Amino acid sequence: MLGFSQQQMADLIGVTYQQAHKYERGINRISAGRLFEISQVLGVPVGFFYEGLENRRGSDLSARQRMCLELARNFTSISNEKHQDALSQLARALASEG
Repeated sequence: MLGFSQQQMADLIGVTYQQAHKYERGINRISAGRLFEISQVLGVPVGFFYEGLENRRGSDLSARQRMCLELARNFTSISNEKHQDALSQLARALASEG
């Protein structure tokens, strides 16, 4: 983000590379305190991460958008990383067929 590598971001916010990777992939949630730290490191307000969301409601989403959100929620609840990787590879393979 903003030109930083994952390792640089991890070092700047005081977490391991593995933890930063989990944040980026959505495996672990970012606490409000950690989000504040990230905003300080990047020099942006916390609201930067929420831009464009204030006027969105679930009922405004299309059926396809709701399906994508449900897919993302289900994907992040898969605890086995090998299963996540397999599902990701399957999606890539199916997308390339079209």
